[in-house]
Amino acid sequence: MAISKQKKQEIIAQYADWIGRSGALVLTKYIGLTVSDLDKLRADIREAGGEFHIVKNTLAKIALEQAGMEIKEEDFQGDTAVGFAFQDSPGLAKAIVDFADESDFVEIKMGYLNGQLVSPAEIIALAKVPPLPVVRAQLLGTLSAPASKLARILAEPGRQIAGVLKAYSEKGAAPEAA
Repeated sequence: MAISKQKKQEIIAQYADWIGRSGALVLTKYIGLTVSDLDKLRADIREAGGEFHIVKNTLAKIALEQAGMEIKEEDFQGDTAVGFAFQDSPGLAKAIVDFADESDFVEIKMGYLNGQLVSPAEIIALAKVPPLPVVRAQLLGTLSAPASKLARILAEPGRQIAGVLKAYSEKGAAPEAA
């Protein structure tokens, strides 16, 4: 059944919205993926703050071209699904790469990171970046370490004086006990 021109424009507008809100896109080839596998993949991607949609190649190309992104014609052959990273780009890449490693039905074609074309190898490298909460925790630890060290350094002279006073008081108390 043919899609009307109006419906095509609506689909392109939807794709353009997803592209505009995404920090990263991962285009995949999927063949033989069961509904339950697709649901699992979508759930993993949702946890990373993204979405995974099966797209029409010609309409997706139009939306990407309108967004000013470079197009490789060979990547729009066969069945195509796209992962959109609305929050955590490494999280999206990790979810798709992990699923592709476990399944023979999903293959990474290429992707976009901040509007720039990236290869499947670069997507795999992006998947190895720690998730956003872990990076935030590492950054917070790095930022708070100098402050903690400074507090210890400033407190050390007081601790030394207290130690001397304690030793002196114990030394003075020892002869009286004998």
